[in-house]
Amino acid sequence: MAVHEHPHRRSGLRLPSIRRNRTVPASAPDPIVSAHGDAHTVRASVFACLRLLTGFVFLWAFLDKTFGLGYATQSGKGWIDGGSPTKGFLSQVAAGPMESTFHSWAGEAWTDWLFMLGLFGIGLALIAGVALRVAAVAGAVMMALMWVAEWPPAQTLSDGTPTMSTNPFAEYHLIYAVVLIALAAVSAGDFLGLGRLWAKLPLVRRSPWLR
Repeated sequence: MAVHEHPHRRSGLRLPSIRRNRTVPASAPDPIVSAHGDAHTVRASVFACLRLLTGFVFLWAFLDKTFGLGYATQSGKGWIDGGSPTKGFLSQVAAGPMESTFHSWAGEAWTDWLFMLGLFGIGLALIAGVALRVAAVAGAVMMALMWVAEWPPAQTLSDGTPTMSTNPFAEYHLIYAVVLIALAAVSAGDFLGLGRLWAKLPLVRRSPWLR
């Protein structure tokens, strides 16, 4: 047998060509990856909706108290009309360890400005999806002070009348504080917000607490 002859060729036998008969299956999406992506989108959407709704709560409170839109603040009694956005609430505090302190703060110019700037800043940050960590800290402090003003643990007011408190601890201001912290923790501004663009700014990259 010559060295260049192949035994299978001489005998008439042929091996099947693997390359010729091989077919490339169409790529199919990985169900695990697809499910994970769908879950991530749903989660991001839920947090985005929660962020926008919470932001509207704060921003609307600012607008109503500023312009007297006829909801919590009657027309003609807004901040621009000379009304005080804090006097009514703080002057009526009738329970808790800071009752007299809140009375002394009620209607003061610095109290009004801090309160209104807080409502506007927190509401705008949540709607835009930027500076959520700053908004969470400021909002948590504001909500904590309002929780103390409400003082849910009290069963009676300072004049002895029942407070009608429904829970000694879990009150809606506390819920708002936890929501703000959760939104910042999950970077809820990245979806349906400007969070990703905000995070790329040089100032924010140098100071992550602004994130």
